[in-house]
Amino acid sequence: MVKKTDLGPILEGHPFFDGMDEGARKLIVGCAKNAVFHDDDMVYKEGAAADTFYLIRHGSIALEVHTPAREPLVIETLSNGEILGWSWLVPPYRCRFDARAIGVVRAIAIDAKCLRGKCEKDHSLGYQFYKQFLPVISSRLGAARLQMIDMYGDPIAYAQKTQAVEKDTLPAKPTPGKVKKAKGKKS
Repeated sequence: MVKKTDLGPILEGHPFFDGMDEGARKLIVGCAKNAVFHDDDMVYKEGAAADTFYLIRHGSIALEVHTPAREPLVIETLSNGEILGWSWLVPPYRCRFDARAIGVVRAIAIDAKCLRGKCEKDHSLGYQFYKQFLPVISSRLGAARLQMIDMYGDPIAYAQKTQAVEKDTLPAKPTPGKVKKAKGKKS
């Protein structure tokens, strides 16, 4: 088992910390510990307190949303080198999705309360963290948007609408009924 004091090099090697200064990593390591999840373990559930986020070292985690009359919908699958959890940055600090382990997952758990406190004391650290997390948040929202389109879109209606639009762009051909009426009219 790796001790807390040995997590510094692991944090340094994680892609999330690329470009973050050494002093920031040293502050963060005090909030970090190892975490292991087994297949189908719930890492967290939607609505739960967002008091931890994870640096995935090995394995995969599915972000899921529940929809009526369906199995949970996987919004995104995260794996090695990625971050799980950004809700700890935004009050009221509640998880926005379910997170489920796919196979064995090894991660570094960062205590978000601890880190928020350090960011409050050191605004430079807070700025670095928000700067690192903004692309993560943007990516997750984009993935959720695509899944929502897929979930609520009606593929048959879309195909029919697309075909109708394509027909509207072609020159109109008179139908046999319209031709007869046009010939039968008196001027």
